[in-house]
Amino acid sequence: MKISSARRSRGGRGQASKQRLRRRLAAEARAIDRRLGAAVAPNLSGPVLGRANIVYELAERSKGVAHGGMGLVAKLVKHVRLAEEVDNSLKLLALHKPYYESDHVLNIAYNALCGGTRLEDIELRRCDRVFLDALGVQSLPDPTTAGDFCRRFDKASVMALQEAANRARLRVWAAPEPSLLSQTARIDADATIVPTGAETKQGMDISYNGAWGYSALMVSLANTAEPLYPRPARGQPALSRRGGAPL
Repeated sequence: MKISSARRSRGGRGQASKQRLRRRLAAEARAIDRRLGAAVAPNLSGPVLGRANIVYELAERSKGVAHGGMGLVAKLVKHVRLAEEVDNSLKLLALHKPYYESDHVLNIAYNALCGGTRLEDIELRRCDRVFLDALGVQSLPDPTTAGDFCRRFDKASVMALQEAANRARLRVWAAPEPSLLSQTARIDADATIVPTGAETKQGMDISYNGAWGYSALMVSLANTAEPLYPRPARGQPALSRRGGAPL
């Protein structure tokens, strides 16, 4: 098979760029090591914290975002065709104005990845212009719309969403290095507790250790510790006589 000179040129530039990046990262690591090493010395001038001399300015051209890695997450979602799988499996909306089922699912998932603990935290992300630019979107569903979307789910829809994620997961497992599809799958099933600060939500109960929250029976892939099928339960999950979670 012949490889064009243009393709070889692009490959060479890409390799050179990776080498420059590795050199810069190594230089930064050496610099911080020298700085931390030099800091271990007798100190007669008082505590080191509380002396910050920093000035904040609002840049006119440069932009920054606290969750810069979300751009890579969005690329991964596109690469494994997760949004496509979700839209093919979920049919919860009669019209898309403008959001599809996958937009709502990913909006909630991205909120959790950015440290959000409730739907209201979505508002922080949808009001961040740089965050929206990083995802390449004009806007995101607001918290009220996200809550309405969640209420449309039934048991069949939950299972359909899990199956969509698992189909996309197969493309990750089939990656050339390393390929999980050549390994023996080890399935783990156990009960887990999802605590929450509320005590009056529907479906909540008190667990064996006194914590209020939701309980779930979790089936996961032990090879990678990936959750495959969670099944919600109330309070302390019921276990079989042998002590295991029923499958």
